[in-house]
Amino acid sequence: MDVTVSLPGSKSITNRALVLAALADGPSVVRRALRSRDTVLMAAAMTRLGSAVDTSGEDWTVTPGAFGSDTDVDCGLAGTVMRFVPPAAGLSTGRVSFDGDPHMRSRPVGEVLGALRALGVAVDDGGRGALPFVVRGTGRVRGGTVVLDASSSSQFVSALLLSGARYDEGVDVRHDGKPVPSLPHIEMTVAMLREHGVQVDDGDADRWSVAPGPIRPVDHLVEPDLSNAAPFLALAAVSGGTVTVRDWPASTTQPGDALREILTLMGCAVELVTGPGGGLRVTGTGELRGIDHDLHDVGELTPAVAALCALASSPSHLRGIAHIRGHETDRLAALATELGALGADVTEHPDGLSLRPARLHGGVFHTYADHRMAHAGVIVGAAVDGVLVEDVATTSKTFPDFDVAWSRLLTPGDAP
Repeated sequence: MDVTVSLPGSKSITNRALVLAALADGPSVVRRALRSRDTVLMAAAMTRLGSAVDTSGEDWTVTPGAFGSDTDVDCGLAGTVMRFVPPAAGLSTGRVSFDGDPHMRSRPVGEVLGALRALGVAVDDGGRGALPFVVRGTGRVRGGTVVLDASSSSQFVSALLLSGARYDEGVDVRHDGKPVPSLPHIEMTVAMLREHGVQVDDGDADRWSVAPGPIRPVDHLVEPDLSNAAPFLALAAVSGGTVTVRDWPASTTQPGDALREILTLMGCAVELVTGPGGGLRVTGTGELRGIDHDLHDVGELTPAVAALCALASSPSHLRGIAHIRGHETDRLAALATELGALGADVTEHPDGLSLRPARLHGGVFHTYADHRMAHAGVIVGAAVDGVLVEDVATTSKTFPDFDVAWSRLLTPGDAP
């Protein structure tokens, strides 16, 4: 196998770009925007608040408008919508109601809602700290200093930073708790704010300060979603073949870039190829080694990495990832259950997983409506006969037509 894959754009970049564009002083274009359920929900949320988002083409034009109507926001299964939109809704003069898919009612958002209250925004969540809830804005937010515990999600910090420049006093976010997970995502938020001309001070640990001021309109070119590369690059690892992911950036804030280091540690040959036709090239070397690795900053890669570890010839320990219990599903419990059901020797810990070499067999791999669990399932299925991945269509959350691309990749003579 020697194939080249093109990936759709990053959900994380697309949704941040949509929020910033809706809050900017003039129209912006989000170029090569990811079109997936999460991003369509974000575009719809910004439109319902009062901006105009034209999603008819590959490049999405965002024209800011007044936030002034009573409206409802559907969060679906998108944590970014549930957490990033309420701080913007505080700038509305309308009553903005939030709800989503049933599972979203168990995902944490209380720290964001509590922070908004501390900054002067009226929020009614019935004391649940979860969906459904209502934000009642007055057209302005006082802003200022707020202390929260972001140890369960870096999105709590990003949510406040994205809208903070529009607050009267800006926002000074201070984290008090266990280490913040997925710091690259906060670094992504800070970098994008600075592109929009916003002053951000992140010089102190666990503190991020956004100065009040205008948000300059900026056109963003969305990078490929590097975390979505995980199953494709993993295929090279388990098959001994070569997979190249086109347009891999030489420098990026995306957590998925950690795949370069992880796959190298597991025994793959990894090369960043520049120039025309370039990208990240991964070749399996016939040996898949286990790893002892802290995935705290790149927790979204855990399902794919755990699947590879279940197939490795030596033990693995994945740690620092207690926070992924609050993702689309309790990913640690789900991985232990599903990999174990296929014969993997896996032990679930409070903050991670241990996996030892074992002979895996076929069976149904359940996905729990979680796109990253589907990634884990297809990786195992590429190496083990008889694995049926339930509801692979859940990957549409961040990768529309993933199932088509994956099927073509596994068909001799075909390309994705």
